[in-house]
Amino acid sequence: MDLSNHYQINTLFSQLGLDSDKRSIEDFIENHHLSGSIRLDEAPFWTASQSTFLREAIEEDSDWAEIVDLLDSELRH
Repeated sequence: MDLSNHYQINTLFSQLGLDSDKRSIEDFIENHHLSGSIRLDEAPFWTASQSTFLREAIEEDSDWAEIVDLLDSELRH
């Protein structure tokens, strides 16, 4: 059984291969923005594998879906 907590933003950043400390996450969100018309997984700042992971998390309603939705929301503010 997988008991890891997928519901933390730092865990998602680690999964995406990004720096996952608080300051790095804040910097990423501050420096990357999405317009209302672009899907999170289609953003130009993701690698192909990151984009696939984000798309599949939502499409499959995986354990990651909730925190991926949170990241999407944060990048739109």
